[in-house]
Amino acid sequence: MGVDVEVESREAVLLTTDREEEESSRETWTQKKQTLIQELARKVINGDLESKIQAARDVRKLAKTSVKTRSNLAIAGVIEPLVSMLASSNLDARQAALLALLNLAVRNERNKVRIVTSGAIPPLIELLKFQNGGLRELATAAILTLSASASNKQAIAASGAAPLLVQILSSGSLQGKVDAVTALYNLSSGTTILNPVLATEAVPPLLTLLKECKKYSKFAEKTTALLEMLSNYEEGRTAISNSKGGILTLVETIEDGSLISTEHAVGALLSLCQSCRSKYRELILKEGAIPGLLHLTAEGTEKAQERARTLLDLLRDSPPQKRLASAVLESIAYDIAKRVDGADKAAETAKRLLRDMVHRSMEQSMSRLQLRAASSTPQLPSA
Repeated sequence: MGVDVEVESREAVLLTTDREEEESSRETWTQKKQTLIQELARKVINGDLESKIQAARDVRKLAKTSVKTRSNLAIAGVIEPLVSMLASSNLDARQAALLALLNLAVRNERNKVRIVTSGAIPPLIELLKFQNGGLRELATAAILTLSASASNKQAIAASGAAPLLVQILSSGSLQGKVDAVTALYNLSSGTTILNPVLATEAVPPLLTLLKECKKYSKFAEKTTALLEMLSNYEEGRTAISNSKGGILTLVETIEDGSLISTEHAVGALLSLCQSCRSKYRELILKEGAIPGLLHLTAEGTEKAQERARTLLDLLRDSPPQKRLASAVLESIAYDIAKRVDGADKAAETAKRLLRDMVHRSMEQSMSRLQLRAASSTPQLPSA
């Protein structure tokens, strides 16, 4: 027993010694890092061009280590001179500064705001116009990162970034396109950047990207959110219907997407059908939307379910000769229910889906009759 106690005591002493040495080592490293930060700040502020470029590269590497390091670099004053380098005629200086600023902004809200207030947006906009694809896409990544801060959205939106980001949707690399979509999504959530002109230009490449990506991905959620917003403009709706496979891509997203992307996809189709049923109803039906919509009425978010039911009502409200046969609807509903709840409960689920559709259709019919009756009732003379 005594030996065991003695061993435990020695282990405790060793652990204490190790802890003290570790803390001493950490303190020494912290002092070294702070000295390095001050030295880099001095070079990037006062050095010649070559010294500034190398210091910017070193800032980029050091900024990767921790959030605290990024904050300390900003406190040391590196952001303002790095922003100034973005307008340099030297391409190496621009690239080094841009990469350093990108790392300084990662997971650091204060640095994001400081970069923008230091004047980064105008030179970044110029870089978005640049013929150098690498610099243009780094600028796109910077706009994406900075637009994640609510405090920066208005300044970036007012700078004219949106049309340039839309251009990248068509002409950038795959990574550039992905970054442009996310940047547009960030900006659209807090500002008014979308308009009819952008709708015409943005919808075709967005549909292409949605067609090629996994429908349940986060990227698909952002893409469908933008498409739903653009479908609020006539130009956006026309672009969706005129794009090859445009409506089909939205239908496929309803079938295979995440809860969020299906909600946005059905919202876009609903916008089309509500704007002009005679124009869009047959186009949507032609792409086989009914099974996915029936599934969505049972499995989607509350908003998606409501939208799917409304769209189903619009799709069924067609001339008698074009109405879907009830047997076909029952077959489709049963097939969906079987996949959702299994064969044992399929019949019950299918009946519920169809009953709900019929009930809503009757409610709408009654509302229309009441409106017609009210409009044909003679008005009482005023007293």
